[in-house]
Amino acid sequence: MSESSERRADLARPDSHPARTHTCGDLRGDDVGDDDVVLKGWVDTRRDLGGLVFLDVRDRYGRTQIVLRGEDAEEAYETAHRLRSEDVISVRGTVQERQDPNDDLPTGRIEVAARELVVLSTADPLPFRVSAQEETELTATEAMRLKHRYLDLRRPELQRNMRLRNEVYQTTHRHYNEHDFVEVETPVLMKSTPEGARDFLVPSRLHPGRFYALPQSPQTYKQLLMVGGLDRYVQIVKCFRDEDLRADRQPEFTQVDVEMTFATEEEVYDLTEGHMQALWQDVLDTEIETPFPRMTYDEALRRYGTDKPDTRFGMEIQDLSEALRGSGFRVFDSIIDEGGKVVGVVAEGEADRGRSAMDRLEDYVTDEIGAAGLIYFTKTDDGAEANVSESALPENYVAAACDAAGAEADDLVLVLAGDAPAVYEQAGQLRLHVAEELDLRPAQGEEPWNFLWVTNFPLLEYDDDAERHFSMHHPFTAPQPEHLDQLEEKPGAVRARAYDLVLNGNELGGGSIRIHRREIQQRVFDLLGIDEEEAEERFGFLLDAFRYGAPPHGGIALGLDRIVMLLAGADSLRDVIAFPKTQSAQEPMTGAPGPVDDEQLKALSLRTEVDDEAQPFQEEKHKAARQLSSG
Repeated sequence: MSESSERRADLARPDSHPARTHTCGDLRGDDVGDDDVVLKGWVDTRRDLGGLVFLDVRDRYGRTQIVLRGEDAEEAYETAHRLRSEDVISVRGTVQERQDPNDDLPTGRIEVAARELVVLSTADPLPFRVSAQEETELTATEAMRLKHRYLDLRRPELQRNMRLRNEVYQTTHRHYNEHDFVEVETPVLMKSTPEGARDFLVPSRLHPGRFYALPQSPQTYKQLLMVGGLDRYVQIVKCFRDEDLRADRQPEFTQVDVEMTFATEEEVYDLTEGHMQALWQDVLDTEIETPFPRMTYDEALRRYGTDKPDTRFGMEIQDLSEALRGSGFRVFDSIIDEGGKVVGVVAEGEADRGRSAMDRLEDYVTDEIGAAGLIYFTKTDDGAEANVSESALPENYVAAACDAAGAEADDLVLVLAGDAPAVYEQAGQLRLHVAEELDLRPAQGEEPWNFLWVTNFPLLEYDDDAERHFSMHHPFTAPQPEHLDQLEEKPGAVRARAYDLVLNGNELGGGSIRIHRREIQQRVFDLLGIDEEEAEERFGFLLDAFRYGAPPHGGIALGLDRIVMLLAGADSLRDVIAFPKTQSAQEPMTGAPGPVDDEQLKALSLRTEVDDEAQPFQEEKHKAARQLSSG
């Protein structure tokens, strides 16, 4: 028998313990003198002081100090000497005042003098410490934490995050209930209608060779609920996307899904702003001002280089094209003549940046954001200088560009040139990078809370490689009514009745007014390369529904995980999801995804082949396994 097994057999008495009377966060000074309290929880810390043993016992609600004296409770005292961190115990005793109050704890003015102690479960040596008093000393790797997620969840940070997530759920339910929404569950097994990210597919045993898909969104179902007359629908729903994961994305995620009949954009804005106000008030006790500012997609791209701008700091992108037109600098002249743009961002007071710092910035521009190169100007009291010779770029043009950028003495102007909109997107990435370097960008979860609606998106975007249009949002987004006559003639100019909610550079959600007329939906499908036959095969159920009196409708989907992350001030989505996946879409704790046996595959009329394309995933899986085993 192992040491752990012997200890468990010797100490644990799980079948004999009294009922809990209080949690470890309940007791206060008013409870002093209560001589029959029973607490249960995990041993957080143990301190042996001669004839005394002090235990901090912890549960979800808090922490309470327990004191055991040898002369008062000999058996309990002897048992306490043998306890380890994370043993689960039950203690019975009397509430008394602490001689050394700890005002950092709600229970810090009392302690329980124990006369009975029962060990309910023993803990083996831990792979990492989870004590509430050692929150700042966490040294475990994320891989180790995810492998033992049940231990990680005991840490105060994750306990807080899970409770906060629950608050978000409750406030959300209450808000939409107060506005007469009906919560409806939509199917998890649905038809695959591929558009955008890949579906997670589920084979059907009863229908060999056919597959369900897990929903990327309940989009078509919620539209059908509107056709069905439900008027106002809401659901907190799991969604799934089998995509190559970017940083801080999850293959399964939770969204607040909302749809309304006869809705205008203004109604969606008002309802959603009220939701955000309620969340920030209930969770953070913070008032959020409404209405939120609005910015068109074109303006966001022009000023910030992104459709999800962080407006908490300046450094807005400046168009320097006219100031540099005809400068004689060949790179600028050729780009401007071909309709491209020269743009800049101003780093205030950074004119004296050293050569090595600028070299690193140039490497970032070429290696990370794919720009052709970086030109920079410095504004001085005497004029302006560039990192190219004056014979190549005359000083008067440099000075004019600095003035156009709004630069002042000792400022640094970082300049990129290229085709629009790509150069704006590159400048937007450069803006964020430099802001991080200069500590201009507040951390996640810090005020100010700059909510923003981004509106008037293009309906379609053109992919040069695929040589066809794709939906900017999804195929069911309605065009602006005044642009309907341009659908076929100028599809790239058509704007959508779409909107995104952005907070401090994070997209919280997106929505639109939907198409509710069959003929308009087919016109959009045609632009996407989906002819009538394919449309009938993939979306016939929706098109048929539109034949029977479909009301105008619209809504929004909000990313609940990201909202919780921002409210919690967490660094990662994985810190606000109880059992998250890694960036390689694995769950180290359970080993998902895992193999299945041949009989299961046979029942589904399936067989598997691992080819060369799967090898990178296999290598990543083995790498993760090695990290876990090495701790």
